[in-house]
Amino acid sequence: MMILAGLLALAGSTLGLIAAIGVVRFPDTLTRMHAATKPQIVGLILTLAAAAIASWGSRETGMLVLAIFFACLTIPVVGHRVGRLAHREGLYRRDLMTIDQMEPNRDD
Repeated sequence: MMILAGLLALAGSTLGLIAAIGVVRFPDTLTRMHAATKPQIVGLILTLAAAAIASWGSRETGMLVLAIFFACLTIPVVGHRVGRLAHREGLYRRDLMTIDQMEPNRDD
């Protein structure tokens, strides 16, 4: 079980590193937000699952499961709100967008 916990922790920390590199290297707010939210939630789940496996049978396991649950609820909402704010404030590169689905005067 400890080997599985170690592998999960290693995978989670690798995804956290990938997210950090993406935030530094990507050119605008929308792509940085994507890099920050997608691998971050999976990396956090893997890391907390590793901690839950390592502390199996104690009270901390339930708290770690709750932390995973609430992270899955809040991180996508925060990412969505940051994306909408970045679009509204114009903090993105139009040349990187092929379709702007939030444009106010779209003809559908």
